[in-house]
Amino acid sequence: MQNTADPPKLLILARSPIGKKLITGITGLGLTFFVLLHMVGNLLMFGGSDLYNSYGRFIEQLGPLLWLIEVGLLGIVVVHGGYGIHLFVRRLRSRPIPYAQYASKGEPSLQSLSSRTMIVTGSILAVFLVTHLLTFKFGPYYLTQVEGREVRDLARLVVETFHKPTYTFGYTAVVVLLGFHLRHGLWSALQSLGALSRDLKPVVYLLSLIFAIAIAIGFFILPLAVYFGAIG
Repeated sequence: MQNTADPPKLLILARSPIGKKLITGITGLGLTFFVLLHMVGNLLMFGGSDLYNSYGRFIEQLGPLLWLIEVGLLGIVVVHGGYGIHLFVRRLRSRPIPYAQYASKGEPSLQSLSSRTMIVTGSILAVFLVTHLLTFKFGPYYLTQVEGREVRDLARLVVETFHKPTYTFGYTAVVVLLGFHLRHGLWSALQSLGALSRDLKPVVYLLSLIFAIAIAIGFFILPLAVYFGAIG
């Protein structure tokens, strides 16, 4: 009979090394899905200002549901980052003296530059997230008309922001780092969840690289198009 003073099994799992990797992987996949949706939303700007502003209005009209989504995303970011930092510190403590030279062992580690810089790219992405929210979500609230309805002119804000070279090229650099983070993170998350057979691992490893490159390009194509005058 289980002692009533014992912690719940889910809590025990969350505190275990395996549980921490599982939680990091699950939250990482959730954030990857959000990043994909966000990229697709950004690309709507190529369809014109009205389409992009209508998309922004649709999101705003979600009301309380949007607040729940935002709180949920914030929780996922905090949990993912917290567990990621914890696992990094744990690895440092287990080996305080760094390797003189890194090389991939092949299966199952598949060491790469992206795998060795996850804590760095993740930290930069966290700082950028705050800047990004301050710039767009909490930035100037311009108004315009779309089909006779007054909506926020997000398209104007996007054009104004990406005409600034510092923000544009800083944004471009950060989304390249996002690609590095996804390149290892996606494959690692699926491996941690036990979703990969031995035959599938090299295929998914390659697909994660392709996906990461596509996401990076999908994000930086908009600011560069605005900056060089292809949009706006």
